[in-house]
Amino acid sequence: MSKLVAFAAIQGAYNIVSKAEGIYKRALEQYGPDQKLEFPNTAYYLPIIYSLLGIPVKTLGDAKKPLEIARKLLPPHVKNRYHLPYLGPTLDAGMAALFAEEIVEAIRYVDDPDFYHPGEECDVENGKLWLGAADDVIMRKRGVEFVDGTAPGFAAIVGAAPDPETAKMIAEEYQRRNLYVFMCANQAGTTFAEQLVEAGVQVGWNTRLVPFGPDISAAVFALGFANRAAMAFGGIKPGDYRKILLYNKNRIFAFVNALGEVNAEWAANAAGAINWGFPTIADTDIPEILPTGICTYEHVVAQVPHDQIVQKSVEVRGLKTVVTKVDIPVSYGPAFEGERIRKDDLVVEMGGGKSQATELVEMADMDEIEDGKITVIGKDIPDCEKGERLPLGIYVRVAGRKMQPDFEPILERQIHHLINYAQGVMHIGQRDIAWIRLGANAVDKGFTLKHIGQIIHDMFHKDFGSILDKVEVTLYTNAEDVERFTEKARAIYKMRDERVEGMRDEDVEIYYSCTLCQSFAPSHVCVISPERTGLCGAYNWFDCKASYEINPTGPNQPVEKGECLDPKLGQWKGVNEFVYKASRQKIDHYNFYSIVYDPMTTCGCCECIAAVLPSCNGVMTVHRDYTGDTPCGMKFTTLAGTIGGGVSSPGFVGHSKYNIIQRKFLAGDGGLLRLVWMPKALKEELREGLRKRGEELGVPDLIDKIADETVGTDEASVLEFLKKVNHPALSMEPIMG
Repeated sequence: MSKLVAFAAIQGAYNIVSKAEGIYKRALEQYGPDQKLEFPNTAYYLPIIYSLLGIPVKTLGDAKKPLEIARKLLPPHVKNRYHLPYLGPTLDAGMAALFAEEIVEAIRYVDDPDFYHPGEECDVENGKLWLGAADDVIMRKRGVEFVDGTAPGFAAIVGAAPDPETAKMIAEEYQRRNLYVFMCANQAGTTFAEQLVEAGVQVGWNTRLVPFGPDISAAVFALGFANRAAMAFGGIKPGDYRKILLYNKNRIFAFVNALGEVNAEWAANAAGAINWGFPTIADTDIPEILPTGICTYEHVVAQVPHDQIVQKSVEVRGLKTVVTKVDIPVSYGPAFEGERIRKDDLVVEMGGGKSQATELVEMADMDEIEDGKITVIGKDIPDCEKGERLPLGIYVRVAGRKMQPDFEPILERQIHHLINYAQGVMHIGQRDIAWIRLGANAVDKGFTLKHIGQIIHDMFHKDFGSILDKVEVTLYTNAEDVERFTEKARAIYKMRDERVEGMRDEDVEIYYSCTLCQSFAPSHVCVISPERTGLCGAYNWFDCKASYEINPTGPNQPVEKGECLDPKLGQWKGVNEFVYKASRQKIDHYNFYSIVYDPMTTCGCCECIAAVLPSCNGVMTVHRDYTGDTPCGMKFTTLAGTIGGGVSSPGFVGHSKYNIIQRKFLAGDGGLLRLVWMPKALKEELREGLRKRGEELGVPDLIDKIADETVGTDEASVLEFLKKVNHPALSMEPIMG
């Protein structure tokens, strides 16, 4: 181990802890020990301290103990100590620095509540670049991407590149590899994030380029995000520091890029990151730590050229990333999905209520279509004026020996993501409510409508090559052609919807598993039936059927129901046997249709969580986008952290939004008539489905009898409302009977 690295890191940790003690003393005198201390709209208190020490810091007074622990972790200044061939003292110093910095950043929220700009997007125009700690809505939404593999890891960049062009080059290469970039610390009067803004690059969670803060202390937001993921998705209990750190080493593939001169405080943070198994790759000549040990491979690697730093970083971390190649003139990958094309940058837009835009995928016979044929009928982009609005019809015909009509809507839904992955192109919506915007960045590079067809052709073959042999795309931009095409598409949508809605669990003998989330919740096994969609909302029975056809060894496997053990609660012998095996013998049975009796396991990726409200004789549900209080006494994040580790928790269950309006929703406990509270936004989102189901159940005004946060967020207020509107749950048999 390098003596110089140890000395610098330990000296930096001393500096950080001493400064933190001074800031803490001043804050204590100014605000008092009862001053609330938090990262706003987040659970897990100060997450590094809470996850590793098990100490919930809620007030300034609570911060005293972890700060004392940080001081005790600092190794003594003993001559010749640092030649020892192990990292122990350096790792302790790094951890001490992070505990201290987390307290400093929490105090910053008290001193200057407007310093950080909360939310997904930066408000650069108004000088609000720094995002600070990710709130729970963002953490849930983005954390799922680390579960399903959409985001293989993150690069924590400290400092700045030599110039904005180099910063842009590095950032876009990470984006092409689908990695997040978390940014903090300044170098020579600027930061990596500010360089990206200067180079015209959009920054924020939506583009995976996340500017946490201008100081090195903002590194705690990146490491805290990783630890929150371990608790929320992995179900690891606070204070179990060994499991938290091993979880991050084995499942969160992150690393540090140090750009510019590495001072002692940077070295301390790098030493802290090594505890997580996160190595540092630098562009300057700093002492290296090359032997393996805590990290998968090297711990510190120096003097890496900027045009090689991305490749070297993923190699050192042991990451396998794939750069998607599509024959278009712009960069392509999931990291560009969140780009927004602003009015000033807009060249052409289609749909979005200003013109009609419709998408349809339809199966064809092998001899009916020509693979790779892309036709634009009407105007293309070079024929348009800046700001022009066009109607658009995207008609995709596919053929293959294993293709089935059931796969059409699955392929169709992919169009949204696939088009969005093109840099400078924005796509929202699907079916006949699509909305596409092309920005100047894409058009200036030669992007046209034909390239939309090229994306669909290339990516359909790449992702669905096992079922497809031919893909032909036609794009219409003449108003009369788009109108005729839309009429045809709507008739097909209607036919599909009626077929899906008409399916029952009793109609099939095969259900499908989904084990995508086992990377974060090892004992969780989702089993998906026609009337119980996946908890995450991304998979229904047809999706899983298609997924299995496409990838027979993938996460969606057929599950033979076998003997029905309980038709009311929804339990089958074959499902139990599969779950027992797939959960590594942790779960031997669960019920599909009950929240009270052995409900299905839940992972942190679920769209909603339902909970029993005993005094109301019913249940509530809350979706992840709702950040307020709920009548069960827990916010969504607390619920997810409590039951989201892949366990069966009687009285609680995760589910998708759509599952609420499926006929088997909690059927074993009385069904939809038990629903007594849900957030107003969720109620409005499902209004038509709730109205329809209420009519089927003989309570046509059921939606108006369901309380929301405008009524109250405690059981007493909800119960008073239920009595006033005569909610049917009050006359049902006891739910906990």
